[in-house]
Amino acid sequence: MVDAFGDKALIGAGTVLQPEQVDRLAKMGCRLIVTPNINAEVIRRAVGYGMTVCPGCATATEAFTALDAGAQALKIFPSSAFGPDYIKALKAVLPASVPVFAVGGVTPDNLAQWMKAGCVGAGLGSDLYRAGQPVARTAQQAAAFVKAYREAVK
Repeated sequence: MVDAFGDKALIGAGTVLQPEQVDRLAKMGCRLIVTPNINAEVIRRAVGYGMTVCPGCATATEAFTALDAGAQALKIFPSSAFGPDYIKALKAVLPASVPVFAVGGVTPDNLAQWMKAGCVGAGLGSDLYRAGQPVARTAQQAAAFVKAYREAVK
């Protein structure tokens, strides 16, 4: 992916848990690290390589710990457990320049709610793709997400 699209897209990996994983990804040319948690050493290591880091967090304390370590964006996970009002309240105390993504429970039907709460986007999972799902269904869901996003940012 890096070789084919690295000059056109931010390519990286998710569920990065250890600093050594960051080292391997940097050697591959990855420029994006997504984590499910706040590990300051993972964040600092990735930032040291010039990577964009989007760690998963749930509380203001976790969010500010991640930002202090150098994270440039935040994913609120699991968003569905908190709801858009929680993200709106969290955004009220975060620096306005920090991009926030909703991850967990985002669907084409509710994407606009997350965007209205202050998210710049969302991480998509099982509502986009489930193991064994036909390609046509994935394409249908992808189109539904694109349509929902375009309508939400009008």
